[in-house]
Amino acid sequence: MKFGVSQALTRKEDEAFLRGHSRYVADLVPTEACRAVVLRSPHARARLAGLETQAARAMPGVRLILTAADIGELGPLPHLGLPRGADFEVPAYPILAGEEVRHVGDAIAFVVADTLDQAKDAAEAIAVDWEALPHVVDAVEALTSEAPDIVPGRAGNLAFAFTLGDEARTADAFARAAQTVTLTLINQRVVANYLDTRAVLAEYDAAGDQHTLTLGSQGVHIQQRVIAKVLGIAQDRLRVITPDVGGGFGTKLFPYREYALAAIAAQRLGRPVAWIADRNEHFLADTQGRDNVTTAKLALDESGRFLALDVDTVCDMGAYLSPGAAYVPSAGAGMLPGVYDIPACFIRVRAAYTNTVPVNVYRGAGRPEAAFLIERLVDTAARDLGIAPDVLRKRNFIRPEAMPYQTATGKTYDSGDFAAHLARAQEIADWHGFDERAAASKKAGRLRGIGFATYIEACGANGPETAKLTLEDDGAVTVLIGSQSSGQGHHTAYAQLVAEHLDLPPERVRVVQGDTALIATGAGTGGSNSIPCGGVAVADAARALADNLKRVAADALEASLADLEIADAQVRIAGTDRALSFAALKRAPKASPDLFITEDTFAPRAATYPNGTHLVEVEIDAETGHVDILNYVVVDDFGVTLNPLLLAGQIEGGAAQGIGQALLERTVYDRDSGQLITASLLDYALPRAEDTPAFVFETRNVRCATNPLGVKGAGEAGTIGACPAVMNAVVDALWRAYRIRHVDMPATPERLLAVIEDGKRLHAL
Repeated sequence: MKFGVSQALTRKEDEAFLRGHSRYVADLVPTEACRAVVLRSPHARARLAGLETQAARAMPGVRLILTAADIGELGPLPHLGLPRGADFEVPAYPILAGEEVRHVGDAIAFVVADTLDQAKDAAEAIAVDWEALPHVVDAVEALTSEAPDIVPGRAGNLAFAFTLGDEARTADAFARAAQTVTLTLINQRVVANYLDTRAVLAEYDAAGDQHTLTLGSQGVHIQQRVIAKVLGIAQDRLRVITPDVGGGFGTKLFPYREYALAAIAAQRLGRPVAWIADRNEHFLADTQGRDNVTTAKLALDESGRFLALDVDTVCDMGAYLSPGAAYVPSAGAGMLPGVYDIPACFIRVRAAYTNTVPVNVYRGAGRPEAAFLIERLVDTAARDLGIAPDVLRKRNFIRPEAMPYQTATGKTYDSGDFAAHLARAQEIADWHGFDERAAASKKAGRLRGIGFATYIEACGANGPETAKLTLEDDGAVTVLIGSQSSGQGHHTAYAQLVAEHLDLPPERVRVVQGDTALIATGAGTGGSNSIPCGGVAVADAARALADNLKRVAADALEASLADLEIADAQVRIAGTDRALSFAALKRAPKASPDLFITEDTFAPRAATYPNGTHLVEVEIDAETGHVDILNYVVVDDFGVTLNPLLLAGQIEGGAAQGIGQALLERTVYDRDSGQLITASLLDYALPRAEDTPAFVFETRNVRCATNPLGVKGAGEAGTIGACPAVMNAVVDALWRAYRIRHVDMPATPERLLAVIEDGKRLHAL
């Protein structure tokens, strides 16, 4: 099929984006809508001793002001469960703070007026009597006895804790080890920074007692379930619509406070209410990512084979436990052994509350943290023991013949050939010619380094997902599915899966997502789930529709089913010119209408495990600390490739995000004041085109054994491999010049100049 699986089709949805015809929430706000703003705390932690809104309510254009006292009917934002073995009471996450605020940006009032300027003026007129309270913005510090207790009515700042693995077996392995390696590292907090800020348009139909929320999300059904629970209404009374979305990265997967507030405001006013965040508000109120401190130990025998892994992690949850936050350290802990045959592991995780913006899932959700830790640890082990990093890895890789392989943390890898894609990446990058290039850099006064990361992740296991296909009267096909594109290219990808069975061009396949009134169920898009789960449902429904069309054609053409084939959107008798178009089959007199509607549901029985190698070569200017990425090679295993162009875009975009965290991005809170120092794009550095190299990308695929399409999820893989690969290259350059063993992310010029100066002093001694 010329439009089917493996074809490099350009994205059909890009025409609208490039010509400005896309429709985001802000484009859909009607002229009669009221506008809303949120009054937020300027304090990291404070008691609301008084809140006076009377003067603000009387200002021109002001229609409504909601405080905690006005929304007693609203429930808190729910969390979605703690990791197994973590039995803790979770404090409420209120829609508006009533007695105490717990981070800069915490919401205390929702102000609605005829215009945005009127709403802003009224918010500034609200008088708040603040009583500042002791705060803590560092997770490790929060767990010390000296830290203030920051959760009302609860002693201590421990959000939850759990362990994974076999402690006794791990301790025994370390006791027997010939050598051990220890590394402490920080995976810093980052801000998601998607293209379109969060927004919601709320409407209420009093006659039908029906709420409608139009908002940017990664799945309308998750939003519907949670927001209906917060509102205290049945799900069928809430319709959620998601139009175009400019990136989500996990942080748009779950609801936020403003959505329920807008719904209540629209109901009380009988008018549409729109709230659209500005970029500064995004920094202060949208969930952030990463943020943990880990000490890891690796035990090895005399020959350099891995015996055991011991990990102790403290992760920052922020001021509240956001809906998906507890999933992140759990998902990361399970993937800590990486691609290595490590017989024993013991992992201890402690999560702390701090007076910072809550964290949540962010591209990779724990798996980037795991890959960064194990790949930095193995690289450090190789350097400490005087073994080449590729040699040590190949000595300890899980071998293809060992698949399926169960890790010491309970994950079962179905497939993979890790040594093969590492070898291919080395070949492309001219690994063995590096010393000559390094010598040339040294002559020019620059530090050159080369490093790589060989990663594996678990994804594609969310579900179930249902796809419904309808053959329209003109012979086109409409696909209804509950996943949600936020830039991944779903409209093209799903069209290709339809084409695999119906040979329809992409423009003849209409994909509908993002409306709970049209689509009954959906798992949403997160965890690289759309193609491994939703794609299977689409493919199976398309296969069923193709079979039905052949049955109709067999009757109309008086032919045997075995003699029929589908090509060019027709069913024809093979080897002849006798054919009927899909539109003609739809009009066939004996065709039952139900034959032209097919539906399939797929629930994954196991995760998929994409894996690969990122290999990076860098130069560091010793005078400025600036890092240039000279070469970036990726060789990945994604099972079956659906569309190589879509895949390359996902990997390069993900790698750019990883480069951003490795070299540029860092969320900074002032320890003394609790203020967010990096609260805008003037203070928070994102990767630009000049920071991103020309990637060399190949696949060396091994078909997934647990997915019917053979695919392995790809949306997060680029981010997972990038951070450790870039940092291993940076540290390699520092080690060669000054024997510097480790530097934390981000490797900014300022930080690198400091460690280089330290290295020079130590070298001089």
